Amino acid sequence: GNYPGYEDAWDQQRFEEGFRVDVIREEEGMLEFDMVGIDAAIANAFRRILLAEVPTMAVEKVFVYNNTSIVQDEILAHRLGLIPIRADPRLFEYRNQGDEEGTEIDTLQFQLKIKCSRNPQAAKESSDPNELYFNHKVYSKHMTWVPLGNQTDLFPDADFRPVHDDILIALLRPGQEIDVLMHCVKGIGKDHAKFSPVATASYRLLPDITLLQPVEDEAAEMLQKCFSPGVIEIQNIKGKKVARVANARLDTFSREVFRHEGLKNLVRLARVRNHYIFSVESTGILPPDVLVSEAIKILMGKCQRFLNELDSVPME
Repeated sequence: GNYPGYEDAWDQQRFEEGFRVDVIREEEGMLEFDMVGIDAAIANAFRRILLAEVPTMAVEKVFVYNNTSIVQDEILAHRLGLIPIRADPRLFEYRNQGDEEGTEIDTLQFQLKIKCSRNPQAAKESSDPNELYFNHKVYSKHMTWVPLGNQTDLFPDADFRPVHDDILIALLRPGQEIDVLMHCVKGIGKDHAKFSPVATASYRLLPDITLLQPVEDEAAEMLQKCFSPGVIEIQNIKGKKVARVANARLDTFSREVFRHEGLKNLVRLARVRNHYIFSVESTGILPPDVLVSEAIKILMGKCQRFLNELDSVPME
């Protein structure tokens, strides 16, 4: 019957039956998956949690004992803060407000101590700094973990270090040195971008391309050129070249087809409203599939907190 709320009930049923997640490809640090049958609000909540609410460990405090390089202390501290640290944030607690001293449960300590000197063996006529000097480039691999308290027993097989060894921090000349101690703490992207666990987390709707009538011969080849490679394929049917949509997913919505008078009325471009294609690229601290499951847990926690709040409010 066509009573009020009838469409909603039907939508609800369709969503519950149709929700699924398909992993499309998973590479080093990169995950692409489909979420089908969810609301835009949920998809977006999910993206924003990945960007700003999944915690990681990053350098928060830098104690500068000596820095005679040309990089100012503040700039050096900022650069160190942005280096992704390979440490599982789930092993640590958040540091309490106002705590100056770190403890073994909430802080990771790193040391960077390096001094540049001349290479006495360098060729006389050489002008290459890599030959002339030792330690002239300061890399993230020079950061070493200094266990705090009983961390050596807590993490016997831990390998806490920067995700990438080859991040250039500063350049030195003979006699210049950097001696700093760093405290890494747990935080979220909301507080500072350095805590964000992803390089990118984005989604797009699945393209839906419909040919309204048969497209043949020259028109078919023209049509194929209007879309990204692989979207339109040309089949041979009874000696005629006939276009068909092979894989709409690959399309980038360039709308190129609308520039051609003969084609623009033959194609309908739309998007599938509840089919989201997510791509999540990790900074390397945690693999992207772990980030996604952590984001789901956080979203569940938010929902639970909201329900608890609702329960605790006395009804008027």
